[in-house]
Amino acid sequence: MNTTMRTLLAGGTAAAALLASGVAAHAATTATATASQAATAYPAYKKPAIFGTSFQADPGHDFTKGIHSRHNGILRGWITDVRDGVAEYEPIKWKRSKTTEGYFVGPPEGDVTAYASPIAKDVVFLSAYGCKPVMAAMTVDRNTGLGAKRCPTSVLVKRHDKQRQPSLITVYQGKIVKVQEIYTP
Repeated sequence: MNTTMRTLLAGGTAAAALLASGVAAHAATTATATASQAATAYPAYKKPAIFGTSFQADPGHDFTKGIHSRHNGILRGWITDVRDGVAEYEPIKWKRSKTTEGYFVGPPEGDVTAYASPIAKDVVFLSAYGCKPVMAAMTVDRNTGLGAKRCPTSVLVKRHDKQRQPSLITVYQGKIVKVQEIYTP
């Protein structure tokens, strides 16, 4: 009986030591992952209505001081030009149509509502049409209608510099950190 008790205690102690070392190793791995995410992370901003019918405001933005970055947050918009790693972009809204479901439009001609921000070197680009320059594949989250395929920055620059693609553009600390395309049939 005494031997059985000693065996159980020794086994329990060994299991506790193994569990503690595993928990410590997991905690160290989690702490390292969390620290690396914190270095490149940005706050979780509230997404605007994807098919919103009005332009999003940027309170406090002074458009008379030339084109510059939008405040932190997510803008429903499209990139109109990319030069030397800086993207110019403007807000868009959904316009209903009598003959189709509708389409996105930007501000009217002559409107100065536009922004310019550098594209972050580690920008997250989620495509709705695949990673090839020609938009042939559909890579969309079926629940949201937003791009789900992560593609390189080079695809973002090539695609969005040539055509206006509706997207959710996330700006953090004056840089574009995420672009998620909106699928439009």
